[in-house]
Amino acid sequence: MFVFFTVVLPEPSTCLEHSRQSAVLMAVSTIRYGAGVTKEVGMDLQNMGAKNVCLMTDKNLSQLPPVQTAMDSLVKNGINFKVYDHVRVEPTDTSFMEAIEFAKKGAFDAFLAVGGGSTIDTCKAANLYSSSPDSDFLDYVNAPIGKGKPVTVLLKPLIAVPTTSGTGSETTGVAIFDYEHLKVKTGIASRAIKPTLGLIDPLHSLHMPGRVVANSGFDVLCHALESYTALPYHMRSPCPSSPITRPAYQGSNPISDIWAVHALRIVAKYLKRAVRNPDDLEARSNMHLASAFAGIGFGNAGVHLCHGMSYPISGLVKTYKAKDYNVDHPLVPHGLSVVLTSPAVFTFTSQMFPERHLEVAEILGADTRTARRPDAGPVLADTLRKFLFDLDVDDGLAAIGYSKADIPALVKGTLPQIRYPGGIAPEPNSPRPYLL
Repeated sequence: MFVFFTVVLPEPSTCLEHSRQSAVLMAVSTIRYGAGVTKEVGMDLQNMGAKNVCLMTDKNLSQLPPVQTAMDSLVKNGINFKVYDHVRVEPTDTSFMEAIEFAKKGAFDAFLAVGGGSTIDTCKAANLYSSSPDSDFLDYVNAPIGKGKPVTVLLKPLIAVPTTSGTGSETTGVAIFDYEHLKVKTGIASRAIKPTLGLIDPLHSLHMPGRVVANSGFDVLCHALESYTALPYHMRSPCPSSPITRPAYQGSNPISDIWAVHALRIVAKYLKRAVRNPDDLEARSNMHLASAFAGIGFGNAGVHLCHGMSYPISGLVKTYKAKDYNVDHPLVPHGLSVVLTSPAVFTFTSQMFPERHLEVAEILGADTRTARRPDAGPVLADTLRKFLFDLDVDDGLAAIGYSKADIPALVKGTLPQIRYPGGIAPEPNSPRPYLL
């Protein structure tokens, strides 16, 4: 099920008669929240008429309570299923295609993803390409790396059970991966791949180590900040020729703004508590919700420079391995790669919306009573630095293995993100800083 809202500017003529957008489409996955809701997943799949389910997870989670609870529910409700536990943390095009091949061979009629954003995104891709078996992998990948074709095939039901509090992938129509040939991240963006149902079970948040909580929380922080400061939908052009070509990321808008600001308030109140005390169920439950709230916001508004620049930061990783991540390969967690540039990014973007930058700085604890509009960028940057250092963030790109010699490669890896994922290119000679 999807909930759709359409916001239209008060103009007598239609969007198609204008060069700029005059409408925004809000698509939201059905969400169920509550302690223990994972136990209901077997009943949900039974109600959907599922007979042969693909359960996707990763090796670490496959032996932990979230997956076991899901499997117990499937067995109890007589659901036949097969487990794919080879999901890669920070997936690649190769790992996506391995999961897609498994899905094609299994002839599944429903999908269940239990895990973090990597698992949910991998499951979205497996559902898409097994439902469109003759498509080339790059057909649905965002331009300019892929062809960015609209998804017109009917997908199978997909239930997502997030076990981390960061990506909000249970609410979004986006699947992100490393494109190994270019050593950059890109993705697939379409409302069609959004999960049918997201089961947000706060009990799963208790299984996360402290650094995983912190890095996941950084992703929530940037999702909220970026979607709230993205170029507004009514300032974007060109207007889509058809509703099906309206991008998933449409710009900041009145509905996404509500979710972004609320998520930011939760981050400000609960993230430090959630990191410092693994038994603080209140804090971790609220961060689990904040992840979904920010996902609803950015999943329709979009993100911008922090995310655009994060993809080569994680894709070009050398030897850095983040603490508390049980992986066999170098890894810069997505949330960390995003947040490292945030002070510089929001110093730059503040010239576009100084009032919003001051507003979010105040939410994060800054005293803005005497701040002027030109102060917005430095005020928010200083506030972010203090907030992040209180959470023991790595001190810049040098701390994760980069030097000045890597700047050209990082820039090269950022440039393909100009349209990620579905953003609209700026007008020629536009004086505005372009926000994706």
